[in-house]
Amino acid sequence: MATPAIEARGLTRTFKGGVEAVRGVDVQVPEGEIFGFLGPNGAGKSTTIRMLCTLLPPSSGTATVAGHDVVADGDEVRRSIGVALQEIGLDPVQTGRELLELQCGLYGISGAAGRKRTQELLELVGLTDAAERRTKTYSGGMKRRLDLASALVHQPKVLFLDEPTTGLDPASRLTVWDEVRSINATGTTIFLTTQYLEEADELCERLAIIDDGEIVAEGTPESLKAQIGKDVVSVELHGADAERTQQVIGDLPGLDRVIAEQDALALFVENGAASIAEVVRRLDAGDVEVGAISVSRPSLDDVFLEATGRRLEGAGTDHPDEAAEQDEAAAKAVAS
Repeated sequence: MATPAIEARGLTRTFKGGVEAVRGVDVQVPEGEIFGFLGPNGAGKSTTIRMLCTLLPPSSGTATVAGHDVVADGDEVRRSIGVALQEIGLDPVQTGRELLELQCGLYGISGAAGRKRTQELLELVGLTDAAERRTKTYSGGMKRRLDLASALVHQPKVLFLDEPTTGLDPASRLTVWDEVRSINATGTTIFLTTQYLEEADELCERLAIIDDGEIVAEGTPESLKAQIGKDVVSVELHGADAERTQQVIGDLPGLDRVIAEQDALALFVENGAASIAEVVRRLDAGDVEVGAISVSRPSLDDVFLEATGRRLEGAGTDHPDEAAEQDEAAAKAVAS
């Protein structure tokens, strides 16, 4: 059996004050796969990726990347990976070409070889026409693509992308998706963290959903949605009492379960289209006024809802202690 590109067993990270950011994560990513790590802000995505990239030591557990232990063989891990974190660190006065040639030099690719590699990367991420422009004139999407290119200078076996499209407009997001697919087509394994459901659905062959530091679901996007096996009827309450509304709706034919959301009910039913008419009839008979009622096939957000009891949207922000320790660790890594 081939060695996984990434493997983590019981990976944990506890910050000051006893904050458990990552709690016993098990992950295995085969070579050549685009693997997604999906979850809200503060779920532990960035902390996990920083441990796998050797920017943070695990509190416990083990992890290997490209066959090297992230603690015992940190130097070998760093030689084998490319990393594009959420923070884009580009020199604003350098041109795109200058930045990539400098990055090549840092990896010992100089002279004609460095210029050739730079041109290859500019073509790969679609920045040939902007190569002589200073990066301060680049749009957010162009900066993100240049950051991807700089992470690929040394042809890494594994590429880590931490929320690569956060803050980008829809058109730029689609462009970055195309670049990720192109990079993966060369054989590079990609570990992608995201909080965008569509991004995970579009790009990832497999994904894990993480919440509160723990993996709550894992599989292909289609298999995760298929596991629900029901239609989802959403009833917007618009101020109606959730308990009273649920009592009035009662036990619908084919009803599997009901999850109360913020100002809504999610009904997991056998036949969503047929159930809507019955829901409306019962609400009318019970004199309960609600908002919109809709039906859909299960989505990744429904998978997240079933696993956690809430929607992915509207999640909280990163814990301040976690963010501070991440910044401190990153600074130490750069200094070393």
